[in-house]
Amino acid sequence: MKMLHFKRIISLLLVLLIIYLPVHVCSAETGGDVLAIGVDTSKVKGPMSPIWAWFGHDEPNYTYMKDGKKLLTELSDMSPVPVHVRTHNLMCTGDGTPALKWGSTNMYTEDEDGNPVYDWTIIDKIFDTYVERGIKPLVEIGFMPKALSTKPEPYQHKWRPGAPYEEIYTGWAYPPNDYEKWAELVYQWVRHCVQRYGKAEAASWYWELWNEPNIGYWQGTLEEYCKLYDYTADAVRRALPEAKVGGPHSTGPNWDQAARFLRQFLRHCAEGTNAVTGETGTPLDFIGFHAKGAPKVVDDHVQMNMGTQLRDISKGFEIVSSFEPFKDLPVIIGESDPEGCAACSMQDYPANAYRNGTMYSSYTAASFARKYELADHFGVNFLGAVSWSFEFEDQPWFNGYRDLATNGVDKPVLNIFRMFGLMQGQRVQVSGDLAYDFMKVRDGSVRGEKNDINAMATADDGKVSVMVWNYHDDDLAGPDANIEITVGDIPAKRVLLKHYRVDNEYSNSYEAWKQMGSPQDPAPEQIETLEEAGQLKMLTSPEWIDIKDQKAVIPIILPRQGVSLLQLEW
Repeated sequence: MKMLHFKRIISLLLVLLIIYLPVHVCSAETGGDVLAIGVDTSKVKGPMSPIWAWFGHDEPNYTYMKDGKKLLTELSDMSPVPVHVRTHNLMCTGDGTPALKWGSTNMYTEDEDGNPVYDWTIIDKIFDTYVERGIKPLVEIGFMPKALSTKPEPYQHKWRPGAPYEEIYTGWAYPPNDYEKWAELVYQWVRHCVQRYGKAEAASWYWELWNEPNIGYWQGTLEEYCKLYDYTADAVRRALPEAKVGGPHSTGPNWDQAARFLRQFLRHCAEGTNAVTGETGTPLDFIGFHAKGAPKVVDDHVQMNMGTQLRDISKGFEIVSSFEPFKDLPVIIGESDPEGCAACSMQDYPANAYRNGTMYSSYTAASFARKYELADHFGVNFLGAVSWSFEFEDQPWFNGYRDLATNGVDKPVLNIFRMFGLMQGQRVQVSGDLAYDFMKVRDGSVRGEKNDINAMATADDGKVSVMVWNYHDDDLAGPDANIEITVGDIPAKRVLLKHYRVDNEYSNSYEAWKQMGSPQDPAPEQIETLEEAGQLKMLTSPEWIDIKDQKAVIPIILPRQGVSLLQLEW
């Protein structure tokens, strides 16, 4: 009997040990000790401004096509505020047939006597699609119509992935042969928008000139760009005095040439001679620049470089904050992405293989959190960060473009934006024994043995949201992370917990597609399955948890490159 009693005690201890180990001492598969993350809802960092609700793409004619309309509807539905969309090529001459990195509206031609001919048919289809869905255009005034270009031939480029990028810079990239005709075109366009959509609607948009005028997109000089800006801003304001006009949407300011361009443009707006009025200065309502990362292939895998993108943002914020006349103006990062070319597929650019799976989604979560912190650090008025990602109509499935959906099926990264849409109220403090802060990621990216396991959190009336990620720049397999999240200062005895997840099993159409055998012509029932797999999923059913000492303690296991959103409601 004593021996039997002893065996029962040993068995009980073994059972307790098995239960205890996964929670408190991670095994080799879960990568070390439990990482504690604390959320203090009483310490507010700033508002959860919807800087993420901005998107863009090169091909404006995709806007009103089947999958374009579907995606725009989803973007509008997921956001508690109006989404902004920026597109290139809105003023290009052509019949509206889309192509990679190309689009056209044919809004301006001339008759045989050189008189202007305005045609708003295609541009109306684009803006109607936005307005019907409550979307606001970030109106990119560009590029140059063929009849106004100082070097019109060749005009439309024939670029394809794998070809030298410089081939895109054709006749549309040149200054106007007549600045007065250009200004009248801009005036007539804005006036038409006011008549079609109403003054209040058009005044709620942002109007900006050109794209990346410090590189090949502008085949003129800085002085010519500033002159064009003066004419453009004057024309916009004549048609709509309440309009918000800005620029220059130059490339990443951590590059010295781009930083000089941005500074010189700001000096022109502050103290230069206006080419239209002859007076000092020109209207500037917001400041735009771009920021890109730099992935590469290392030892047969993709290695991201988040630090490169964050250094662009940091330098841009630093420049804006140093300009006394403009330091409080809204800042829009007009393109803010892991790298430069959305239409460059992974077949021709192997480093772009990150785009289909969870590397892109975890990068997005971790990088956006650091954008907020950099804005806090420099004290700038951060309005939006445009993710240059949309969709590519009628292209191969999961072709490695930087897009949000493929053939109408949402990719994992889109679910990170859905998570952001659920986070409202005030950003609150997150703490813990964390390997990275925003400065360390900015200066050195995420390298070495330790992952960037971190979080951002918001608090609203009766709700706390915590986004947690397990990110690393190296796209390699690795152990899961055991994390214990403690949310404090909760004035309730019980809360309802909802746990959303993006990883290889949840909210991931790409993994579902691979499990089907990667079909390029999926059957209707397979497409239905993929569409369902592309939606944001809960890891478990909602559950009530008890609060002790005003704290909720939530243990989770998070795979490498996974992202969780925990929502506590009471």
